[in-house]
Amino acid sequence: MPEATVRIRIRGPAARVVLDWPEKRNALSTAMMENLTGALREASGGDGVRAVVLTAGDRPVFSAGHDLSEMAGAEPEVQRRVFDACSRLMDAIRETPQPVIAEVRGVATAAGCQIVAACDLAVAAESARFATPGVRIGLFCSTPMVPLSRVTGRKQAMEMLLTGDFVDARTALAWGLVNRVVPAQDLEAATEAFVRRIAEASPFVVALGKRAFWRQIEMPLADAYAAMSEVMCSNAVEPDATEGMRAFLEKRRPRWTQTAPSAG
Repeated sequence: MPEATVRIRIRGPAARVVLDWPEKRNALSTAMMENLTGALREASGGDGVRAVVLTAGDRPVFSAGHDLSEMAGAEPEVQRRVFDACSRLMDAIRETPQPVIAEVRGVATAAGCQIVAACDLAVAAESARFATPGVRIGLFCSTPMVPLSRVTGRKQAMEMLLTGDFVDARTALAWGLVNRVVPAQDLEAATEAFVRRIAEASPFVVALGKRAFWRQIEMPLADAYAAMSEVMCSNAVEPDATEGMRAFLEKRRPRWTQTAPSAG
């Protein structure tokens, strides 16, 4: 069996992390998840990288989820290693300083759908489909449920989790799982449009904002306002904030000097 391969391609401000294990439908084996985690950290450190794109390229499957051949009948310690690796991958998506964009051409199921839900942004081809079908095989999609239930409505998440049925790209858009749905031939262009727009901002401020977003999202409202007021106060005295405000007042393009911090 070929190895669980992940490739990195730097294209201008985008680092494209490509899942490339078609023989296993990009199954998230422990090795694949560890490779993806390492690739995210490596890609985010590339010179001039302003966004990281997770993609399966032109393959018809983004990811079919966990590698069941690794899990079926395995001892508890093996199962724990699988899900510990999954948690580390989800942490890596969140901790990557740059926005992480899922680019989905085909099928994303179970933990593959979890990756899409965990990413900061997601762009899907009209042919894309999403499902959390674990309930159909006796393995409820409890870890995919974590990000899924945070980006969709509760009723929509429960529908996917309890039925295991596929939802099409337009439904995923309406439910908040993805940001854009485009014809397949326009998929990379739509992703690149996000990257270019993100790249116009200060990389330091984008990283600060991403970290703050995930910090406040689960806080009670009053705590969130208090914490984010402190973030804004510290942000306001940073060099890029000073430059940005002056550029706005002087009606010119800002010249950013601060860089994003390293991942982790």
